[in-house]
Amino acid sequence: MATVVFAVIVVLALAGAWWFSRRDLPRQRAFTRLLDAADALESRLRTAKVEIEAITGDEDETVRTALQEMLRQRLWLQQHGDTAPVEKLEEMRASIDRARDRIDQQLRLVERARAAPP
Repeated sequence: MATVVFAVIVVLALAGAWWFSRRDLPRQRAFTRLLDAADALESRLRTAKVEIEAITGDEDETVRTALQEMLRQRLWLQQHGDTAPVEKLEEMRASIDRARDRIDQQLRLVERARAAPP
């Protein structure tokens, strides 16, 4: 009888551990996707900075502001990312994706301008 009780306790403990580990899985996925999106945007911003400076010879205020905003978001993530609702993390990722799309669009315009005959 004691063996059966012990086996039931072990099974319940394992099931509880499995359930707790799965519970945070959506948050972990959302957090990982958000960090990946932030890394991709930062990379595109650095590329845009180089491209724009090559054409204009000056530092672009828009890109500098976007990089500063990216830093603010990373600091927020560092302070609140562990407790932020999954919806907030997904919302931030979507915002970052939209910003990256806008930067990509601007980079395409810069590339067309460079390719156009003088």
